[in-house]
Amino acid sequence: MKITCTGRKVTLKEAFLERVEKKLAKLDKFFSDDAQAQVTVTVEKDWQTVEITVRDKGFASRAEKSGDRMEEAFDSALELLTRRIIKNRKKLENRVCQPAVQDYIAQEYASGDPADEEYDVIREKHFIVKPCTVEEAILQMNMLGHAFFLYRDADTDSIQVVYRRKNGSYGVLVPENS
Repeated sequence: MKITCTGRKVTLKEAFLERVEKKLAKLDKFFSDDAQAQVTVTVEKDWQTVEITVRDKGFASRAEKSGDRMEEAFDSALELLTRRIIKNRKKLENRVCQPAVQDYIAQEYASGDPADEEYDVIREKHFIVKPCTVEEAILQMNMLGHAFFLYRDADTDSIQVVYRRKNGSYGVLVPENS
């Protein structure tokens, strides 16, 4: 796995980078050799946030945690990411996991786990997607009190999603053809 570390408002120390390399190496059994991991550390006043994103074969898994120290935040984010991978192992087997690992996971975690259940879609909603700008989509999202809003971009005519981030700012998801 190729690992890239980025520090925002901080210079990452060699000891932290070695810790990241060592601990992320444990995830190698779940992903192919082409997998890429991005670790981003952001420091704000009295808290530090670590975001780990692993991409492999068109699949992405992400975890983010904050803490007083970046090491604590990294450990928590890695634990969350690992739990998510293991919880969804059945669904991931055909997409990401290496064949040898599939057997390991099946033996190690064979427990009739509730995570093995199918996803239960309880509601399906149909609506017309009207063209608008990002600003209009954010306004509509805020008027509805939602955390995200699906719309058709007026300029590009592509379907996009605007969403509210944890820090109160906004993001836009723009699909690309792979």
